Amino acid sequence: MKDRSGIKVIVVLAAIAAAVFFSITPLANKINLGLDLQGGAQVVMQAIPEEGKTITSEDMASLTAVMRNRVDQFGVSEPIIQTEGNDRLIIELAGVEDPEKAIELLGRTAKLEFKDPSGNVIVDGSELKTAKAQINTSDSTIEIDLEFTDEGAKKFGTATARLVGQPIGIYLEDQIIQEPTVDEPIMNGQARISGGFATLEEASEIASLLRGGALPVDIEILSKTTVGPTLGQDSLDKSMKAALLGIIILFIFLIAYYRLPGAWANISLFVYTLILLWALVLINATLTLAGIAGFVLSMGMAVDANIIIYERVKEELRWGKSLKASIDSGFKRAFITIIDSNLTTIIAAAVLYGFGTGSIKGFAITLIIGLMASMFTAIVFTRQMLFWMSDIDFLSNKKLYGGIGGETKNG
Repeated sequence: MKDRSGIKVIVVLAAIAAAVFFSITPLANKINLGLDLQGGAQVVMQAIPEEGKTITSEDMASLTAVMRNRVDQFGVSEPIIQTEGNDRLIIELAGVEDPEKAIELLGRTAKLEFKDPSGNVIVDGSELKTAKAQINTSDSTIEIDLEFTDEGAKKFGTATARLVGQPIGIYLEDQIIQEPTVDEPIMNGQARISGGFATLEEASEIASLLRGGALPVDIEILSKTTVGPTLGQDSLDKSMKAALLGIIILFIFLIAYYRLPGAWANISLFVYTLILLWALVLINATLTLAGIAGFVLSMGMAVDANIIIYERVKEELRWGKSLKASIDSGFKRAFITIIDSNLTTIIAAAVLYGFGTGSIKGFAITLIIGLMASMFTAIVFTRQMLFWMSDIDFLSNKKLYGGIGGETKNG
C-alpha cells in the first residue's frame, strides 16, 4: 500500500509537470487579450431616432448586427459588442493597429443608393450581395464592383431597362459620387462605381463598409478610448511581473511556514492555474486587467483555503492524533468554512456578472471560475495528495507537517 502511494505521488507529479510544459504554448496562443493588454479601441455610441420616433429593441438589434459585420471586415478576433440601456452600444476592438481609423469607419453611415432622374431610389445597400475594390486594368482607375442580391438584381434590371439613355445617380452617404448614363439594360445584377477614390485603400474601406451594411439609424459617438499596442504590452508586462513577484513570495512563505503541506500547496496552485486558464480558453473569454485582478483574488482565496486546512491539521497534531487522523479531521473541520466563504463570494461575483458590463463581467467570470478551481484543488486534490504522502515513511514525520512530535504512526 505504501509503495503504491509513493508511485501514485510520482505519477501525479510527472503528470502535472507534463501538463504545465505542454500547456505553455497553446495557452499563450489561445487566450484572448483585452484592449487594455494588447491595445485597441473602445467606442460608446448612441442611436439617434428620427423625428417623432423612438429607438426600439429591433433598431438596436439591427445596429448591433451591422456593427458586428463591419468589425468582421477589420479582421478583429473576439470583439466585444454589447448594448447599454435602450439606445447605446459599446464596442471594444482589441488588437487593431489603427484605433482612430477603426472608430472613424464604425461611425460612417455607408448608405448607398441608386436613384433615377426623378430622385426615386432604385436599389440601396441593403440589397447588395457583395462589394469589392480593385484597379481596372484597362484604364488604371480605382473602382468598386458591386453584385446585388436576386431581388436587388431584379429591381436594377427593371429600372435600367426603363432608363436607357438616361442617367442614374449613385449616392454614398447622401453625396453623389457618379452619374453614369444607361447604355443598355443591366440584367446580371452587377454594377460598378468608378472614380472619386483617391487610393485603393480608401475604396477597399468603403467596399468593406458596404459589405457590412448601412447603419439602420443615425448614431452619435459619445466617447472613444484608444490604447496603443505599446501601452497595452507595457500593462501586460507590468501585470505579469507583479503577479510573478507575488507568487514567488507566496511560495516561499508557504514552504517556510507550513513545510511539506506548504510545498504541496505550491504544486496545487499550478493545477489551479491550469484549470482556470484552460477554462477561460474553452469559454472563449477575453482576459483584461480586471480579469487578472479576478485571477489574483481567486488565487489568494485558494491559498487561504489551504491555510485554513493546514492550521486545522496542525491543531489535530498538537492534540496527539496520528498524522492520517489529523489530516482527515483537519479537512473535515475546514470543509464547511471553505465552502461557505467561497460560495458567498461566488454569489457576489454572479451578481456582478449579471448586472455588470465589459471589464466588470471579465472580473466576475474569472473570479467565479477561479473559486471553483480553488475549491477543487483544496478539498479534493490536496487532500488526496496528503493522504498518499502520509503513507510514505520518510514523508510521515509530524515535523514536516508543522507538528511538534517526531516519528508518527498512522492510524
